[in-house]
Amino acid sequence: MAHEPRVPLRPVVAALPAYVPGARSRPGAAAFKLSSNENPYPPLPSVLVAITDAAADVNRYPDMYATELTESIATSLSREGMSVGADQVVVGNGSVAALAHVLAAVVEPGDEVVFPWRSFEAYPIAVAVAGGTAVRVPLLTGADHGRLDLPAMAAAITDRTRVVLVCTPNNPTGAVVHRDELDAFLAQVPSDVLVVLDEAYLEFVRDPDVPDGLDVLAAHPNVVLLRTFSKAFGLAGLRVGYAVARPRLAAGIRAVSTPFGVSHIAQRAAIASLGAHEELAQRVEHLVAERTRLVDGLAQQGWDLPRTEANFVWFDLGERTAARAAEAAAAGVLVRPFAGEGLRVTVGEREANDLFLQVAATWR
Repeated sequence: MAHEPRVPLRPVVAALPAYVPGARSRPGAAAFKLSSNENPYPPLPSVLVAITDAAADVNRYPDMYATELTESIATSLSREGMSVGADQVVVGNGSVAALAHVLAAVVEPGDEVVFPWRSFEAYPIAVAVAGGTAVRVPLLTGADHGRLDLPAMAAAITDRTRVVLVCTPNNPTGAVVHRDELDAFLAQVPSDVLVVLDEAYLEFVRDPDVPDGLDVLAAHPNVVLLRTFSKAFGLAGLRVGYAVARPRLAAGIRAVSTPFGVSHIAQRAAIASLGAHEELAQRVEHLVAERTRLVDGLAQQGWDLPRTEANFVWFDLGERTAARAAEAAAAGVLVRPFAGEGLRVTVGEREANDLFLQVAATWR
């Protein structure tokens, strides 16, 4: 039987690497899920009420521009001496979608996008889909292992570069960019090259030398911030992220955004979460304390890990990665392996962290 002709995929689509989600427990199996950098705690009661109330309106389209949510975000970001307008905020179906919209707004086919590697695994996918050419810059090694090499990233910029992605804290290593090194980096970036500061884990940062993203945005017209409600706010299942930019850039990003891309339920939950900021901040403080306890416990075992300012830790395990991930799963802890490179382990509830410490001790 003759083969029927097939509709061809774009070559770049056929060659896309698969996005690998964090492992889930098998049906009927019990395990702590430390593989997806989720907030381990359920939504606050006030947020659950907002979700329940919003569910009654799912027969209607959501507000396409998420007007009330963008206004609420802008208000939450504004402070004395700095006002952020709603026209500077663009929401999306998670910060991954917001990133895709940013790239769609500025990247022409063949334009280069520079980013650190290893970093967020969605970067090469988003760049390829946008028609860009990925330029990966290795992370630092030695005493600074896991940190971004900003001088090398600056050196990688050419006249074809349109965007540079700066992930801080970096996923999956947890390392942050410091104020002085970011200032030096931005001084070398041409004004027509967009710099995206991906701050998905911002709320977990306690390093005083980390720059204030809003100050950076105010000082540099070519900077865009990416933030999310998935991590610290605990709304990973509802997919709400956003970009903050100068109004002209924001308008362009908004123009290419998916219509009705953020559901009504997600919008109401995000607004309620902003209203419950103090309660959520207490949960974040608890997770930061658990991070400290986990990191200290690992150090006592003899581990030399990159300093993390996120809600996860990174193990450089190389070829041992897959075996260690399987051992952790067998012990009841699901972690995120990056084949041949290392493991990322999310900071979870106390019981999960205690169990992982027991597993990590056997690896020494």
